[in-house]
Amino acid sequence: MLNTVIVGASGYAGAELAALVQNHPQLKLFGLYVSAGSQDAHKRFSSLHPQWVGELDQPLLPLDEDGMTRILTQADLVLLATAHEVSAELAPKFLAKGLPVFDLSGAFRVQDQQFYQDYYGFTHESEQWLAQAAYGLAEWNADGIHAAQLIAVPGCYPTASLCALKPLQQAGLIKAEWQPIINAVSGVSGAGRKASVNTSFCEVSLSPYGTFNHRHQPEISHHLGKGVLFQPHLGNYVRGILATIYVQLADDVTLEQVDQAYLAAYEGKPLVRLTGQMPSIRGVASTPYCDLAWQQQGNMLVVVSAIDNLLKGAASQAIQCVNIKFGFEPATGLI
Repeated sequence: MLNTVIVGASGYAGAELAALVQNHPQLKLFGLYVSAGSQDAHKRFSSLHPQWVGELDQPLLPLDEDGMTRILTQADLVLLATAHEVSAELAPKFLAKGLPVFDLSGAFRVQDQQFYQDYYGFTHESEQWLAQAAYGLAEWNADGIHAAQLIAVPGCYPTASLCALKPLQQAGLIKAEWQPIINAVSGVSGAGRKASVNTSFCEVSLSPYGTFNHRHQPEISHHLGKGVLFQPHLGNYVRGILATIYVQLADDVTLEQVDQAYLAAYEGKPLVRLTGQMPSIRGVASTPYCDLAWQQQGNMLVVVSAIDNLLKGAASQAIQCVNIKFGFEPATGLI
């Protein structure tokens, strides 16, 4: 049993991590931490997330000097569900002591310091670890994840988009000069647990945001190896992402070639389901799956990808990465 620490356990993704670790046969929930100054420090986890009353009643511990000492001397791995700047500061401290770190923030996803100034608004001070981080797109980077000490778990929109596009890009089926168009809608939990007028019940409506400047666009392009046009939307539901993606195929690409690209990419990978019918939010909410389906007309292809943004887009993919890193079956503790 691996002593597993979660930092940022009061948030939505942190709460999902806690539940997954609690039910994992190879992991022991060693500590739930929040920042030292958090108003949630010392509260019971289940008082914030009442669905876990009687099952996860541990206190949320402050990440003070005593907390850091306990983690550095007794933990086996750390899961960070913290803000980008916080992860960038904390991760090197754990890594320096030899602890594997699985970071759910954007702090280590792209190996380019300028990227963080342009899209995250802070100067990245950990060039060494930025260069060594493995991108945790679980179905596509198992070798890198297994070998790395620092795993940067992908963003939710990039997970949905890359799972849909990488089989086509790898097989050379996308027209060379074409930029795939990604039209994606996320539930409100993607904005985090902190209160905001824009995400309050009475204010939320289906609406676009982040046109041409959303930070996930360069993340998708970087890890696809091809530029994309990405337009996110806020949906008036709690959880889930549905991405409808438009692709112009190379000349004379057949539906059989497209089918084979997806079958070859995801054979033996149970957390990506090729559904044969267009996916839905209902089909993936509260599950660790990515559901994919596609339809072709001439040289145009529409691919639809659906995930739970808090699970496959965050917590369950992080646990997939833990499983890969430590040699467990990738779906252990998830299905």
